[in-house]
Amino acid sequence: MIPIKNEAEIELMRAAGRAARTVLEKIAALVRPGVTTRELDQAAAEFMLEQKCKSAFLGYRGFPGQVCISVNEEVVHGIGGVRRLQPGDIVSLDVGVNKSGWIGDTATTVAVGQISSGATKLLGATQEALRVGLLHAESGRRLGDLCSAIEQAVIAHGFSVVREFVGHGVGKKLHEEPQVPNFGVPGEGPKLKPGMTLAIEPMVNLGKAGVRVLSDGWTVVTQDNQLSAHFEHTVLITRGEPEILTCSGLM
Repeated sequence: MIPIKNEAEIELMRAAGRAARTVLEKIAALVRPGVTTRELDQAAAEFMLEQKCKSAFLGYRGFPGQVCISVNEEVVHGIGGVRRLQPGDIVSLDVGVNKSGWIGDTATTVAVGQISSGATKLLGATQEALRVGLLHAESGRRLGDLCSAIEQAVIAHGFSVVREFVGHGVGKKLHEEPQVPNFGVPGEGPKLKPGMTLAIEPMVNLGKAGVRVLSDGWTVVTQDNQLSAHFEHTVLITRGEPEILTCSGLM
């Protein structure tokens, strides 16, 4: 069953979404050559304290980080460590916070200095796929309409969507029903209804779609070692236009 939030719960989701977005923006501002991914993770903990929230990821199924920090060919679930960022890197930052018992979940991919034209196109295409998905997050549509729209937006740029990891419902739990793949069939899946809150998160590879998990049991990388990008927002289905809970507007 897909949870439907009432007005009081939605207001709490808004607060969690604002906190997550603020933390993400503050971390992204620290990305520069020479900084370690552990320093970014430690800063995230401080920013969460400022926002009176805590990490929704730390300890989740044993995850050891405050946030997920994935560099270059790392797709998702990267763990902060001794790696120093280099000019030309791209860094995916995924922030999930728990504020007053409700979850805000958002992600972005940031360039470290000047990046290649291929990386620039990848980031633009992934952000565009998220925008397209959000535009399809309307009451009355089928989930498959949203998922298919994301996939088609990615294919149009010649890139690949990751199939093993998907978006999801979000609320009091980090992962609720339904799963929100970045691929699908129009007209299939549950009908979107007001009060549903979804984490829509395209994960897009420069090369082929295949991924694998490293020996740490968490970090997901592309099988062909080509770049990957990740953007995410938490969105509320309404009776009108979708409300992005982790952003002030539609991108």
